[in-house]
Amino acid sequence: MTPGSNIPLSAARVTVDVAAPVRLDVSGLLLTADGKVRSDDDFIFYNQPSGPGVTYRSGGGTAPDAITVDTSAVPPGIEKIVVTASPDAAGQTFQGIEPTATIRNADDNSVLATFTPPQLGTETALVIVEVYLRNGAWKARAVGQGYANGLAGIATDFGVTVEEPAPTPVAPPVAPTVQAPVAPPAPAVDPRLAAPPAPAAPPAPPAPGAGKINLDKGRVSLQKNQTVSLVKGGRPLLSQVKMGLGWEPAYRGKDIDLDASVIAYGPQRNHIDSCYFGKLSIVGGAIKHSGDNLTGEGGGDDEVIVVDLGRLPQEVTGLVFTVNSFSGQKFTEVAKAYCRLIDAASGEELVRFDLTNAEAQTGVMMAKLIKQFSGEWEMTAIGDFVKSRTVRGMVKPAAQAL
Repeated sequence: MTPGSNIPLSAARVTVDVAAPVRLDVSGLLLTADGKVRSDDDFIFYNQPSGPGVTYRSGGGTAPDAITVDTSAVPPGIEKIVVTASPDAAGQTFQGIEPTATIRNADDNSVLATFTPPQLGTETALVIVEVYLRNGAWKARAVGQGYANGLAGIATDFGVTVEEPAPTPVAPPVAPTVQAPVAPPAPAVDPRLAAPPAPAAPPAPPAPGAGKINLDKGRVSLQKNQTVSLVKGGRPLLSQVKMGLGWEPAYRGKDIDLDASVIAYGPQRNHIDSCYFGKLSIVGGAIKHSGDNLTGEGGGDDEVIVVDLGRLPQEVTGLVFTVNSFSGQKFTEVAKAYCRLIDAASGEELVRFDLTNAEAQTGVMMAKLIKQFSGEWEMTAIGDFVKSRTVRGMVKPAAQAL
């Protein structure tokens, strides 16, 4: 099989095993029509080896781990089972490792198909195949979607709760003869889902009504690092949108030349192309730039970038919107910088992010759009400043921000 190809399943029970030169951990997730698990019980792995219609089998280090799907036992409402793999060794990537998924008839062990994802690199986890229901028939699809943030990134995308470890408290001095009571051990969880330690600085407080935000209630005003799913009425927004970026000079009468750009990336954070005043159309015209505004004067958006989400090539999975001061003026000289997402068909403003607390830098990453494995796009406000006067200098930090 090749990435994106599919086959009809001739057997009601199929086993997917994933082999590689190193030991892999293989997992399965049961997903509903919205691409999410119903609860953490739908995450099947070595600490939770069975679920409705789906079981995990360990290879014990001498054979591949495997996920078996009994399509006749999958509960109503589950439309897809994704099979994931990650190297067992902490921090190991798929660089130089070619995992191969083999789909077998679980009753007679005959091979139905095999798939080896191409061009893997820094990924530490992989959605390798999916077993899915389409028009009443079960099929299997080769996927090969990589994640650089480990299995925790996959689990979070599909709605599994990833608990961050509590920070280690600084214990007050105690007398040598006094021993603090030992807390009972926490329930067993998959250590691969452990999120990295929280930074020393306290995180910003969550926005009111924190959780998955979508567009059902109208326009969304984002705070820094907050995310909105571009879903309305339960359906992903796969139409033409405009990203408007605006600013005003901080001091009356002083022109400021800022340049808005969008940088397109692939699933491995690989740079595909950049759309800016010097290149007004990229990826076959699916992304277009309105042209350069040299002063920032006038009402409304100073520069507009049109993105046709439905026409984006499949390899484009991430977009980062940036603004640079080509003339070298710092963002502390800018007032009312903002970005907003607009429905190009209706002109309706969907999302707005007003940048505050500017830093004395010449570049800023305003927002990112990331395509989820479920097909929906999510927009996250970034608001991080970079020392760069051109979009070329934004490519690397923007990739890191994805």
